[in-house]
This record gives sequence, C-alpha cells and structure tokens, in this order.
Amino acid sequence: MNKFVLGGLAALALVADVAPAAAQTVEFTVINNSSVDLHYFYTTPSNDNNWGTDLLGETGILEAGYQATATIGDGSDQCLYDFRFVMSNGSELVEPKIDICKLSSYTIND
Repeated sequence: MNKFVLGGLAALALVADVAPAAAQTVEFTVINNSSVDLHYFYTTPSNDNNWGTDLLGETGILEAGYQATATIGDGSDQCLYDFRFVMSNGSELVEPKIDICKLSSYTIND
C-alpha cells in the first residue's frame, strides 16, 4: 500500500477534533476495484451542497486494486452522505445518499 495513502487517510481522523455530542466519526474501507487510480475523494452530508476537503490529502492516491480505511469525522450527525470520486483519467463518479451509519466498506468499480 502506498505510504502516502496511509498517511493521508490516517490524517482524516484529525478533521474533527472536537465535535458535538450527537456527532459521529465513521470509518469504512474504500476498495478501488476499478482499473484506474483514485486521486480525490470528497464527501458531504446529502443535505449540504458543499463538498468537504479531499479525504486522500495532498499526496494521497488510492491505486487501482488497493483498499484503505477512510474516516469521516466532520462533526455532522447525518447518516446520508454524497460521495464524489475523481479518478486519474479525469473521470468523476458521484454517488448520492450513501448511508454511512450502516457502511462498512464501499467499492469503486469501472
């Protein structure tokens, strides 16, 4: 596994040091089962129109065929999130209304 991916994803836990009591921090496995590398991964609560910061960080890449742990700790108490993946070839995939409260893994396919 790429050291940059691990470091970038590990830093995700620092996104929300202090959160309201109802807020949650959710960890799940992102599996890149596609044929291209994942360069950016953004999330937002489905009731918000603003994408958060790139969960992979500045130097993070999730290579094709690999997996890593992602952490959403943005202080929200929402379960439904939209995901936005930007691949190395410039293609984008937006997946709306993913229930992160029940999510243990998410697989990106071609």
